[in-house]
Amino acid sequence: MSPARVPKGDEIRGRPGTEYRARYKGTAMARPPAMTNPAPARSAKRDPVATGERDAAVNRAASHNYELQERIECGVVLMGSEVKSIRAGRANLKDAYGLVKDGELWLLNLHIGSYENAGYSHHEPTRTRKLLAKRDEIRKLIGKTQQRGMALVPTRMYFRKGKVKVELALGRGKQLWDKRETERRRTAEREAREAVARARKS
Repeated sequence: MSPARVPKGDEIRGRPGTEYRARYKGTAMARPPAMTNPAPARSAKRDPVATGERDAAVNRAASHNYELQERIECGVVLMGSEVKSIRAGRANLKDAYGLVKDGELWLLNLHIGSYENAGYSHHEPTRTRKLLAKRDEIRKLIGKTQQRGMALVPTRMYFRKGKVKVELALGRGKQLWDKRETERRRTAEREAREAVARARKS
């Protein structure tokens, strides 16, 4: 019996249009698995409050009760649980106001609700908190707040580069007729917006 003939190289490579020939009969050359690109990891949804895209708190009554003038940006000295509560939307500026005392700036009556997972480090919701501002800005405020009817009004709270900031405005208290005029103007603007919206739908 003659020995099995070993196929030559040309026979192994095969011809165009034919199946790939194996070196030995009954065997098949294993092909490497196809390379697949891994699915790209989904980026986590960013918190619009923490990134500064949306205000953490807004004092909507400020423009109704005061004629707002110049504004400054202040930092706030806070506890860790307070920062988390602000990020969760539990801050209220409605009754808050600023005060200059002994050359320092303070924020009073700012309500920050308790944080559920704070553990033992709970904070007092309406405690007095120190504001951080430049010394020359504080000096300017000292003279202006001594004028009759002037007050320091926090208008909004927000995050900037991971830090909580408060916009503080110098405001003059409105008289009753001023408030009525503001309310009439807001009503007229709201009615105008509604009329435009109805016209676009029709």
